[in-house]
Amino acid sequence: MSWPEVSSRVFPRAPLVTTTKRHPFFFFNPISCCTFGPTYSSSLSSRRSYTRRWYNPLRHTPLDQDPDILRHWIQADQPLASPERFTVASYNILADRNASNHRDLYTNVPSFYMKWERRKKVICNELMGWNPDIICLQEVDKYYDLSEILVKAGYVGSNKRRTGDTIDGCAMFWKANEFRLLEGESIEFKGFGLRDNVAQLSVFEMCKDESRRLLIGNIHVLYNPSRGDVKLGQIRFLLSKAQILSEKWGNAPVVLVGDFNITPQSAIYRFLSSSKLNVLLYDKRELSGQRSCHPAQVLGVKKEMRSPLILTNRLFNNCWTDEEVKVATGNAGCHLLEHPLKLASSYATVKGSEKTRGFNGEPLATSYHSKFLGTVDYLWYSDGLAPTRVLDTIPFEILQSTGGLPCKKVGSDHLALVSEFGFSPRTKEGNNTTTSI
Repeated sequence: MSWPEVSSRVFPRAPLVTTTKRHPFFFFNPISCCTFGPTYSSSLSSRRSYTRRWYNPLRHTPLDQDPDILRHWIQADQPLASPERFTVASYNILADRNASNHRDLYTNVPSFYMKWERRKKVICNELMGWNPDIICLQEVDKYYDLSEILVKAGYVGSNKRRTGDTIDGCAMFWKANEFRLLEGESIEFKGFGLRDNVAQLSVFEMCKDESRRLLIGNIHVLYNPSRGDVKLGQIRFLLSKAQILSEKWGNAPVVLVGDFNITPQSAIYRFLSSSKLNVLLYDKRELSGQRSCHPAQVLGVKKEMRSPLILTNRLFNNCWTDEEVKVATGNAGCHLLEHPLKLASSYATVKGSEKTRGFNGEPLATSYHSKFLGTVDYLWYSDGLAPTRVLDTIPFEILQSTGGLPCKKVGSDHLALVSEFGFSPRTKEGNNTTTSI
């Protein structure tokens, strides 16, 4: 389908640029994920393939046992929201093919925990226990297996497979007796030179109150930690499409969820939360903050210093080309990226305990396997909504003691995020008045 033009103020467009001029790298600001031991820079050794079992010296539980994993709801202090509530879950469920093709990531996980038939049941049991109104899934390559179960529970769904050779994608399910789908749209980023990832956008109205409409977005951003330009391009395109669709349906409030493959300390996180980012102030390979999240680094087991020569080389080798700027911002001549949505993270808004929360109030970790330990999943919401409660993540010490996910009660290498929302007064642009709820 045709795509509406995006405002040049938000995401300027330009003809394809073929020059290879490099923009000066004004300021080097390495981004890292939250660490729970000594901090240090990532290195080439952290990016090698770990084929042998990663030893976690802080693991307290034998491989044939599992810690007691319990998750609790945390209420917002003073939720200023309407009586109408709805719950949204986001869950990267670990595609079966990925689990099979990357077994080196799960050397601490007993093989029977990796089998899809078992994981499918655990994942659905998790979801049914939380009873969300809307479910957004990533890494779905067994859509019909899940649909068969969820349809019996009263959900209807849609699925968008990634382009290219990868068979997984994004899926969205919603309760048929709670929400009516008004419009659905899928994004294939490949059509815009932004790799094979996909996203979904759906506009719903509440069955019990047709005046209540909302837009739900579901995305799985490119993983590659070094391609911050592509990650940023995918996210700013999702934001622009969400803004257009929201305006089409009377400025419907927005919830954007998924695996964003960025950490809470990253420049891209700040772009989402503050609406602005000058890309030339950052090393494009550090935009996502993922490169310092190997478990051995996060737990402080391995510390490695870099020589001044290596740091100097990085300053000169990571200048932005015109094409990279164009991928990130949509215009090779535009370095300052802006988006119009006033977004906040539901988990950062609803405060939790220091056992589960870290930088910015985000969870200490939402994903854990032998090469990664950190937070990459988020539930973002716009003006017009307010989180009333969130399902807290697992205390870090308990998560660490598993040695890696999946485990007995978690069916993926990610933790699901779940938040309940209510409608809130919306501040009008240019004045101090608010609409009633």
